Amino acid sequence: MVFRQLFEPVSSSYTYLLACPITKLAVLIDPVLGTSDRDFQIVKDLGLTLAFTLETHIHADHITGGRKLKLLTGSKLAGPKLEGLACVDHPVEEGIPLEVGSLRIHPLHTPGHTATHHSYWLDNGTQPMLFTGDALLIDGCGRTDFQVGDAATLYRSVIDKLFTLPDDTLVYPGHDYQGRCVSSIAQEKRRNPRLGAGKTLPEFVEIMSNLNLPKPLMMDFAIPGNQTCGQCPPNIPPELKGPCELEMPIQG
Repeated sequence: MVFRQLFEPVSSSYTYLLACPITKLAVLIDPVLGTSDRDFQIVKDLGLTLAFTLETHIHADHITGGRKLKLLTGSKLAGPKLEGLACVDHPVEEGIPLEVGSLRIHPLHTPGHTATHHSYWLDNGTQPMLFTGDALLIDGCGRTDFQVGDAATLYRSVIDKLFTLPDDTLVYPGHDYQGRCVSSIAQEKRRNPRLGAGKTLPEFVEIMSNLNLPKPLMMDFAIPGNQTCGQCPPNIPPELKGPCELEMPIQG
């Protein structure tokens, strides 16, 4: 399997490139608009065909690159069916794998950060991989104080669904703010300060209710932009409009 972990520094977001080594069909999980040209070039340099961009949820801290990559490559937009977005070409739901060549990507509904959030599990033939979006982070988890988030629901998603996966499952989060790249289910079960080491539901709810996090800086335009799969809304600040210009790169 072809695999790349790609980083976007403004929102500390990870994008994941996975591709079938036989068909050369690829998927990008959680692409960011500001790094769409980079992602396009990587796909091209590797001799791959981008079949899908795949979202874990409607992000509040960046605008997806899905729409731009679709215009550049002809890829299809995939995301949780529960979100009901008209712009999504291929709605995904738990129990129905997304097939990309020989890859079978299994959607897992993991609400709590948002009501429709999905994680994606994949067995690459060597070690299982889990792309957790904002549900489970390295030594942490996504916030639960907006977008129909709910701490008790997130606790159940992680404890009852993600923590029941094999211990050797590699955990690839949607963000990391300290330069870390990967964890495992075993590690998060042991040492995650919010959810690991036997944390009870009341303890977790108390932790989440006392975070007092500031509102995401991009939230007011990121959410409407992501509800249209990456079309920049009119209220986006002028200094951030650069990536919205959908210029086709020079081929060759």
